Amino acid sequence: MPTTETDQHELRRLVENWALWRDAGDWERFATVWHPLDGWMTATWFQGPATDFIAVSREGFDNGVSILHFLGGHTADVVGDRAVAQTKMTINQRAEVDGVEVDVVCTGRFYDFCARHEGAWRIVRRQPVYEKDRLDLVDPSATLSLDRELLGRFPVGYRHLGYLQTKAGFTVKTGLPGLTGDVVQRLYEEGAKWLAGSATPGDPH
Repeated sequence: MPTTETDQHELRRLVENWALWRDAGDWERFATVWHPLDGWMTATWFQGPATDFIAVSREGFDNGVSILHFLGGHTADVVGDRAVAQTKMTINQRAEVDGVEVDVVCTGRFYDFCARHEGAWRIVRRQPVYEKDRLDLVDPSATLSLDRELLGRFPVGYRHLGYLQTKAGFTVKTGLPGLTGDVVQRLYEEGAKWLAGSATPGDPH
């Protein structure tokens, strides 16, 4: 019989596997972290089923898109065969903006709705929480002037990430959860309902 401590350890390993396998391009193993029936991913540049996310991530990886993830502290609330895991993380993307190579580092949390499937924990829905970000020039001697109107389209938590990704040709979703505000509070409410037995993990759309 699994214990809460064992479940929390397994959930931490699940989140770590997501980051390692995704960033390494280990697509077969990356597919195993998702719930096979209901996996859903939300990101600034993608919202949809996990199977589609794997496909577009693989395409980007093969075409040289550089998006890396680094993990920090972790906690998980477990109720029976359901869990909500939160993990501190950074998203690091390198790309050219107007011909200048930059790094954008976005700090936040992965907020994961998880379920036990055939004895193993799987991610049903992943919703990042975007807390703050910054843009750095790879070459400190270079110069770059940002379009303030474009920058202002995005919430403060992923303002520079949204800017870079838009310049790179992605369609970036606005209104995603940040450190505070109604959107992240709604996410927390959805997490509580998931643990209480709701039929779906909130509304990822």
